Amino acid sequence: MIDCKRKDSNYPFKGLAGVGVVFKVIQAISQRLKLEEKEYLKYLDIVCVGTISDIVPLVDENRVISKLGLKLMTQTRCLGLKLLLEVNTGKNSVINANTVSFGIAPRINACGRIGYENEAVKLFMTQNLVEARETTEKLNSYNKTRQEIEKNIFEEAKEIIEKNHMQNNNTIVIGKEGWHHGVIGIVASKITEIYFKPTILIGLENGIGKGSGRSVPGFDLHEALHSLGGYLEKYGGHEMAVGVTIKEENFEEFAQKLEEKARQAHTEQIMPIISIDKEITAKELTIETAESLLELEPYGTSNKVPMFLIKNLKIDSIRTLVEGKHLKLTLQDGTNLINAIGFNLGSYADEFLLGDKVDIIGMIEINVFNNIKNIQINMKDMRKSYT
Repeated sequence: MIDCKRKDSNYPFKGLAGVGVVFKVIQAISQRLKLEEKEYLKYLDIVCVGTISDIVPLVDENRVISKLGLKLMTQTRCLGLKLLLEVNTGKNSVINANTVSFGIAPRINACGRIGYENEAVKLFMTQNLVEARETTEKLNSYNKTRQEIEKNIFEEAKEIIEKNHMQNNNTIVIGKEGWHHGVIGIVASKITEIYFKPTILIGLENGIGKGSGRSVPGFDLHEALHSLGGYLEKYGGHEMAVGVTIKEENFEEFAQKLEEKARQAHTEQIMPIISIDKEITAKELTIETAESLLELEPYGTSNKVPMFLIKNLKIDSIRTLVEGKHLKLTLQDGTNLINAIGFNLGSYADEFLLGDKVDIIGMIEINVFNNIKNIQINMKDMRKSYT
């Protein structure tokens, strides 16, 4: 048995993804057979995709795998991966961890979520251009189907929450007939993010419910399930994410008992926190600063994108995008103008006015339009200035 997480393992790095363990086995076999390094390093593009997609800490060997794998992806010999990149990112787009996380991983993931995982295997194995194109189209189609299913469940869950005032509870536990258990975990993550409460969503079918749960920092959801195991057929996971199977007849009582657990833990006092790496001034927002931050890539778990605080900026313009969903701002500090965008912060347009002084938190990005580079803040939050 090969497992770097075994207690008796002497391997120096414990954070490899499953694909990383497979790669290290291939590397060991190649070295034992005295093969050239290129015979196993040629797989680093695929290993990189799996490592980033698996959301393991991008430190130590995972960082090396990801950094080298991303470079190899620009000239990958894997026909399916090459086409998937071209179709979803463009031929000349920058390939980084975000490319994998938001462009590649969801399409591979969608296959398994809706029951066609063999198509993803076929894409990576095929040497036939026609088959690769057809399979790429299928993956994109599956992803659209997954998005539609996810959107419907999300809207139904929000309607139930607001109708029953569940946003005032300490937990959100919802069960409904027909919810696809392969997609329900993604929706649970979104609901948790919006309401910042431990959330479990369950799809009911023939008297049995299967679902997923997500928690907030400070409330061990797995431990809570362990104490309520008598209501469940089975469960698994960890502090922040769980999977459950429950009989429909036990659902209501289980939801009540979990709510009691959360009240006893005073989860209503847990507040979302954004960690700030540094407070900077508007003058420090330069192309050079943004480009220097690129040296810290690939970003991911345990190597987050640096978050900056900039205080006392004046709102020069403010509007919403995409039917009020997102926020677009121009901010002023003396003669300096700063462009900022806040995804899913559209509701802030009703709270702030032109001329307001604000503090913002966000990531520094380079926005390229008509081959001209400009600095943009990808804003995570804002408040009125008190200084």
